[in-house]
Amino acid sequence: MAIDLPAPQVREEPPVVAPRRVSRQIRVGDVLVGGDAPISVQSMTTTQTTNVNATLQQIAQLTAAGCDIVRVAVPSQDDAEALPEIAKHSQIPVIADIHFNPRYVFAAIDAGCAAVRVNPGNIKAFDDKVADIAKAATDAGVSLRIGVNAGSLDKRLLAKYGSATPEALVESALWEASLFEEVGFRDFKISVKHHDPVVMIKAYQQLAAACDYPLHLGVTEAGPAFQGTIKSATAFGALLSQGIGDTIRVSLSADPVEEVKVGTKILESLNLRPRKLEIVSCPSCGRAQVDVYTLAEKVTAGLEGLTVPLRVAVMGCVVNGPGEAREADLGVASGNGKGQIFVHGEVIKTVKEADIVETLIEEALRMADSMEESGSPEVSVH
Repeated sequence: MAIDLPAPQVREEPPVVAPRRVSRQIRVGDVLVGGDAPISVQSMTTTQTTNVNATLQQIAQLTAAGCDIVRVAVPSQDDAEALPEIAKHSQIPVIADIHFNPRYVFAAIDAGCAAVRVNPGNIKAFDDKVADIAKAATDAGVSLRIGVNAGSLDKRLLAKYGSATPEALVESALWEASLFEEVGFRDFKISVKHHDPVVMIKAYQQLAAACDYPLHLGVTEAGPAFQGTIKSATAFGALLSQGIGDTIRVSLSADPVEEVKVGTKILESLNLRPRKLEIVSCPSCGRAQVDVYTLAEKVTAGLEGLTVPLRVAVMGCVVNGPGEAREADLGVASGNGKGQIFVHGEVIKTVKEADIVETLIEEALRMADSMEESGSPEVSVH
């Protein structure tokens, strides 16, 4: 039987730590980057670009995970020849990643890619090609990323600074930016990536103070999933909390879908992207009277893929449990082998511990269906 409960209070606009840095706005296909545009999440395919079907399949997986922009590697002529088909059929804008050979830049533009990433540190005679690249990009309506990396910094700057310092990274980026400015081209974003989050943070802080171009954040070679997640969350959190950053890519030695998931959660955690499913659960604590770890894991697994903004609290003791459960959209306060189920602060039923997971999943899915239909969840009681 369905009953009406008091309508949930309208939530105020979630606060952010700091206002966004004012930057120019560019276009990457149909995605705006910079200015007042939402911060976008990027990733990169791990397939051989020449394998068009596999690459498009992975792009589809990334798109489903919430990726806004995807980059593909173009190390050879065969890869360049695969770009037109990939750019044509990708659901999201494709960026061609170019190193060493400037002619692939022109091939990517001709192929219909939304943007091209150029690494000035390892493209031979890159500076001599700036005017031609700018003209080709302008004619095609294509934007660029000046992507400076600590591992491929120009040898002249390494000699000057002794290592890939923040100052060296920024000088490289601004020098290349100035060459494009000289020919009237400004449709680009900049990145200054480093494997050390501290160096990376300082580099982006200096770059943000020195120009108004949109900035692409990334910790390069961040490592395996756990380590890379920590590095990226630390660095991105420090910069985004200062308003610095217009688009991000989490670099992990893992499935690129995981990069998108981590990047999305970082933005959601800082209220820079609308939150979807959020599980609030107890930490390790001797007060817990139920197996809250297992409960939280099972509820999370059962609600995987839920896209509505729903906060679910899975609590295991009487100290914080009732309060957290009342504050959530849906929650359980557990103890003594049973759990009270809350919906928008109201207790709707009490169930045995063995039934908590099933009940929470049922109510969450019912609320999600109702929210998608009318924006106002209906609650069932039995």
